[in-house]
Amino acid sequence: MEKLKVAKTISTFTNPPIICIPLFLIICAALSFTPSGFDFGKFIVLEVISFVFASILPMAIILFWAKKLNTDSDISNRSDRYMPLIVGIVSYFIGFLICYIFKLDNFLTCLLLCYSINTGVVLLFTTKWKISVHTTGLSGPVGALILLMGPFGALFGLIYPVLIWSRVLLEKHTLSQAISGGVQGFFLTVLEMYLFMNLLGLPVMNLVSLYDSILYILAIILTPILLGLLSYIKTDYPLKIFIIGEILLLILFFVLTPSSVFLIFVLITLTSILISIYAGDDFIWYRIISGQSFNTL
Repeated sequence: MEKLKVAKTISTFTNPPIICIPLFLIICAALSFTPSGFDFGKFIVLEVISFVFASILPMAIILFWAKKLNTDSDISNRSDRYMPLIVGIVSYFIGFLICYIFKLDNFLTCLLLCYSINTGVVLLFTTKWKISVHTTGLSGPVGALILLMGPFGALFGLIYPVLIWSRVLLEKHTLSQAISGGVQGFFLTVLEMYLFMNLLGLPVMNLVSLYDSILYILAIILTPILLGLLSYIKTDYPLKIFIIGEILLLILFFVLTPSSVFLIFVLITLTSILISIYAGDDFIWYRIISGQSFNTL
């Protein structure tokens, strides 16, 4: 019962329109630093735009639609999610147009366009499969923070394995749906950001390179993916395979990537293991790291 309460709390505060409030606050603050100091006026403008179009309007339609359909705030039924997603696409796109027309900030302009496009991708997935909006909603702004802040932004990826556990425990998503939402959100965000900056002629200085950003993303997602694969593959030795896989990944990250990327991978792995231990038998990752054979799963 206690674990369910913890999972519900995590799920509530990581609802996309809610989690984007603190993450966009950090993004807007980072974008407001200039060579001459902190531009408070710019910060207020960017924060208002992001707050209204990335949080308030999407949240309002979610609550309205949930009440109209007499369902939970997650709108668990896949087919009921179309309208909130469509309104979200429109809201993000309006925010993009305002930023683009008034030349407010190149990074935020491209990010809101990413949000609109990525929500469209989620909508396409939703017609056939209930991909996790929660993990997608987390990975988008975290991907943006990686571009802006490198390892400091990637630290927010520690929420990812915790959120996967939360959504699976609450039976809102399967393990594959929860993992996939984050994977597509991370990659689409950083790839689209560089694409839109070039296509729209909206350069942003001092960003983390696309190559390094992808390395940080791999550091965040590979351990959850490995645990996810072992959750579906029939094997009597899941722990041994997990240990071998993690050792190989540790060696690769240590040899081929910057130390900050290696550190992020280690922290994500530790977080994934700790949340699995906390979850216990209610979560399949625990059964993997405790060495139970597939036949006992």
